[in-house]
Amino acid sequence: GSDGGAENWATIASLIETCKLNAVDPHAYLTATLTAIVNGHKQSRIDELLPWNYPLE
Repeated sequence: GSDGGAENWATIASLIETCKLNAVDPHAYLTATLTAIVNGHKQSRIDELLPWNYPLE
């Protein structure tokens, strides 16, 4: 594997574990978050996409 791949996995794993700590379904969270990003969620409002702010409004 590559260093970049390891860094990407570490980010995803961290998000998954943070979801679990906040009683959030990781699959639902990642699906909703990626959908929000694809649909143009503003980068200036990125805090809204953190696991402890899920479900997204």
